[in-house]
Amino acid sequence: MLYKLQSGKRSYIIFILKRKEPEYTIKMHYDRTKPLTKKNVIEFIKSLGIEVRTNTKARGNQGLYQKNRIDISRSLKDDKAIEVLVHEFAHHIHYKIDKNFSKNGGSLETLFKTNNIEEIRTELINVTNLTDKNSRLKIFLEAKEETSKTIKGMQSAIKRDYPEFLRSKKFPQFESYIKNSEAKYLVKYDAVRIMQGFFFKKEKILTVKNLENDFPDMPKAFQLYIRLCSQQRKQAKIARRINKLNKYYEKPTELFARFVQGYFSAPETVSSIAPLSTKRFNELLKSGHYKELKDLFEIFKN
Repeated sequence: MLYKLQSGKRSYIIFILKRKEPEYTIKMHYDRTKPLTKKNVIEFIKSLGIEVRTNTKARGNQGLYQKNRIDISRSLKDDKAIEVLVHEFAHHIHYKIDKNFSKNGGSLETLFKTNNIEEIRTELINVTNLTDKNSRLKIFLEAKEETSKTIKGMQSAIKRDYPEFLRSKKFPQFESYIKNSEAKYLVKYDAVRIMQGFFFKKEKILTVKNLENDFPDMPKAFQLYIRLCSQQRKQAKIARRINKLNKYYEKPTELFARFVQGYFSAPETVSSIAPLSTKRFNELLKSGHYKELKDLFEIFKN
């Protein structure tokens, strides 16, 4: 690299030779004959100068990556801990490749260096579904389906007494009945606290769960409608959580980490459902694009 400096009337030309950094480096020597165990994977990661903590709750997650530090939950069994360590180590590698990944989740283009990104994205989502079977997303999707069935069942039951009832329209018979009842608060809230009395105030708590006991004379169809409103609030809350989790699960850095985790643990299965991603990953792995990830696979998978 050439720089021109000027001091008074004299000019100086300075040549600076910038040494090209190697694709990846191992900071400490590691015994490549060691078997695949939780302890040995931790030793390997630590040999690269990365701090590993195994006595934390990982902020409620199975694992957590922060710059140059990996936390894994102390509640994990050894086999699962290895998977989580590989997952979090993949985040570290991604960080070394793309310094902006922590801001926007990085990009698959940087990770895979190919024009077939949409095909790879589809494959990686399939791998995510394989490696994260018991994810919170799956739990919320199941809860959404169950809540939807409950709402449809309540609607059918209300229609038996009020055939013209539709959830999308006003329920005039109910509104006429409820306007003079304390139960009107439960149309918008699952639980309310009401203060009764003028001089000697007394607190009264009403809940959707205790609806039949608090309002025994209310027609059954109206009780069902209040419960249906409660289920709709629950459904909306679940939908918000699903949207949030979808954004998280489909971040490039998460798709990549789950792919690496899956391919490390079950290479044949992942190769069968993500052939394009696997082929490109192996090409880049051998070339050193994924830096010390190459050493992790060579030490523990060969």
